Amino acid sequence: MSNKLKIGLFGYGIVGQGFKTVLDRSPNLNAEIVKICVKNNKQTEERNLVNSLLTFNAEEIFSNPEIDIIIEAIDDAEFALVIAEKALQNGKSLVTANKKMIAENFEKIFQLQQKYWKPILYEAACCASIPIIRNLEEYYDNDLINSVEGIFNGSTNYILTNMFDNGKSYAESLKEAQEKGFAESNPKLDVEGYDSKYKLTIVIAHAFGEFINPKEIFNFGINKINDFDIKYCNEKGLKIKLIAKSYKIDNKIYAYVFPKFTKINDRFFQVEAEKNGVSVESVFLDKQFFIGKGAGGIATGSALLADVSALKHNYKYEYKKKNGIEGFKISNEQILKAYIRFDNDKAVNKPIFHNIEETYTNGNTKYIIGEIYLDKFIESGLAKREDVNIVLC
Repeated sequence: MSNKLKIGLFGYGIVGQGFKTVLDRSPNLNAEIVKICVKNNKQTEERNLVNSLLTFNAEEIFSNPEIDIIIEAIDDAEFALVIAEKALQNGKSLVTANKKMIAENFEKIFQLQQKYWKPILYEAACCASIPIIRNLEEYYDNDLINSVEGIFNGSTNYILTNMFDNGKSYAESLKEAQEKGFAESNPKLDVEGYDSKYKLTIVIAHAFGEFINPKEIFNFGINKINDFDIKYCNEKGLKIKLIAKSYKIDNKIYAYVFPKFTKINDRFFQVEAEKNGVSVESVFLDKQFFIGKGAGGIATGSALLADVSALKHNYKYEYKKKNGIEGFKISNEQILKAYIRFDNDKAVNKPIFHNIEETYTNGNTKYIIGEIYLDKFIESGLAKREDVNIVLC
């Protein structure tokens, strides 16, 4: 690489702007953006971009021999993969925040790096300001990890904090999260747990060395939480957090994304607003907890900048856990304690339960608390019913 890093940036939304902001305030890095590629001019006019930086032609970045690093900060996973491939083909390293692209194409991303001997770094795709991938790769490189779980989505955590601490409705909280740039205009990926699942897929690759198709991980979001669930929490002194969890037993990996009740003495109970929290449990180090901002342009932009800085020192992921294992199988054969709330006039399939501890009915609403078989719950189709909400206990 040249003495001064030359950067080509794809996308100038919240994340792209965040990256440029932190880069402009980091003169010691000795890096500059040469070109910014966007789809249309409407938003860039509002953001006062210098015309000489702007292009609508991706080839101006790919074919520019001065550019060392390409930053991908768009919301299109398919085109993000095209950018990744073309970047490496043209001898450029890639830094990306696109967790969907990485999670759905892990094997290809791995092979591209092997073929072209250029790195792809994606710390910003996981938990924004928390350097969880770097820690799993370096600090835990020789440790045996038992589990990784956490609040991986700052948007949903902001929404839940607003609902439980400020008494606002789900709709109000979502609108506010969108206005602050924590949630997308189409929030489905966040509130239905897909974003957390993609991030969990990435974490599993670096914690356990296994590239898993995200479709193999069950996700259930926060979009079905209603006033009855909130009242239940308030009476019990609980809060709901959206938790992504993976753990290993023998040669199997178990993983899921679910809302979960947390008590005041739970570390996740204390993680508020747009922050993320990650708990890593290993054989040698027991449990360690990481907390930091998990949403917003500056937090994600800072993670992108950290990867740019790492590339300046020729850093790359070594995928050490992948190189040292024979392979694990992912399984949904788990027993989980859960609260299932549903309309009283609609039956819930009892065979999903390993045992039932409590049943409660109030007018048209009913809930059951007990241990469920996750695989049977998935097969039952209950998760698709609009009247059903499930929260892990």
